[in-house]
Amino acid sequence: MHHKFMARAIKEAINGMNKNEGGPFGAVIVRNGKMIAQAHNMVIKTNDPTAHAEIMAIRRASKKLGHFHLPDCEIYTTCEPCPMCLAAIHWARIPRIYYACTRNDAEAAGFDDNLFHKTITGETSKNRVSLVQVERTSCLKLFEIWEQKKDKIFY
Repeated sequence: MHHKFMARAIKEAINGMNKNEGGPFGAVIVRNGKMIAQAHNMVIKTNDPTAHAEIMAIRRASKKLGHFHLPDCEIYTTCEPCPMCLAAIHWARIPRIYYACTRNDAEAAGFDDNLFHKTITGETSKNRVSLVQVERTSCLKLFEIWEQKKDKIFY
């Protein structure tokens, strides 16, 4: 079963590369043994740095299933998810990731996945983004409004 879904993710990655839409990344989301969504990296086509294969597949699966949580799904991806994709997978509540290549493989091909992992885990300070807190008091009011909102939908 794993071979079938990973083969589809590989096909997606090749499709995206052949169209010059993005790098060698493809992803498939599966629910109850059936493919729900598939996607490839579309960073180049869309000029969107978040248009990774996993993100695109999550967007398509969520639209198809009509929900932003996908707890009964699994994701197959041609490469170990970058920190952004890993976070999106967590937000989507997908409990299992099957991946093929590693972040080290991606790094060897010229991608920054491993550097971003190292930066986020504190292993390096190279390319670290500065976090500067401003206007907390003003923005706390937003949380007060949220807490009082009667028709809010938790996510």
